Amino acid sequence: MISPVSPPSAPPLSLPNVLVQAKGILSRIGNTPLLPLHRIACNEGISPRVVLFAKAEWFNPGGSVKDRPALAMIEDGERRGLLSADKVILEATSGNTGIGLAMIGAAKGYRVKLVMPENVSRERKGILHAYGAELVLTDPLEGIDGAIREANRLFAADPDRYFRPDQYNNPANWQAHYRTTGVEIWEQTGGYVTHFVAGIGTSGTLMGTGRRLKDYNPNVQVIAVEPADELAVIEGLKHMATSIVPGIYDPAFPDGRIAVGPDAAHEMARRLAQEEGLFVGI
Repeated sequence: MISPVSPPSAPPLSLPNVLVQAKGILSRIGNTPLLPLHRIACNEGISPRVVLFAKAEWFNPGGSVKDRPALAMIEDGERRGLLSADKVILEATSGNTGIGLAMIGAAKGYRVKLVMPENVSRERKGILHAYGAELVLTDPLEGIDGAIREANRLFAADPDRYFRPDQYNNPANWQAHYRTTGVEIWEQTGGYVTHFVAGIGTSGTLMGTGRRLKDYNPNVQVIAVEPADELAVIEGLKHMATSIVPGIYDPAFPDGRIAVGPDAAHEMARRLAQEEGLFVGI
């Protein structure tokens, strides 16, 4: 038989104070954990003196790193008077930025219209519909570049109706990572980080996080990962030589590059799930 237990005592709070202290979903963006990849490192024969970490961005409420720039771009638009209650947030996306914008738009009361390739996964479309976003689907053979062109056309036809975050050219994208992701990684590693590796889509994560880490220590190596060629489709990443290059990307910035094919990317995603218990998707 279990004896009844009294709840712990707590200082009295008035209802207004409770409401002030309660924080909404947007307060959960950022401060994600840094997880060691011990089994992957061991199975790859990496020296025990080297520790591999993965930044667990799926802990963000929208499920990805893109929540950070989505919030930053919306708040930047609000501060600059570009986004108001009567405007629709319009963006081209391969999925994750769209989810972040749709979630934040719902939380803040904005309408959201997203332009994306038709072959984006059914699950992502379902999430976006659940947040109330309107979807405009484009030719999958044109990839994200086709979605960008269509978003540009829609905005040009009715600029007073839309707020266009333009994640590929908006400095608020990389600045979000400069202010948050880079600081978190530095603090979570105690300043011992030596390399930072990130895929290139908009390049915001790579540029912002990399710049912050290099400000702390210029010897930190920043490595860019991109698809091996234009036929190597890895959702969310760009093969820069054959794509519309983001305006926020500086090709001279990375210290090195790694070309990855879809088979290798899928294999590592599978290994992370089966060897580390981390379901990272692809």
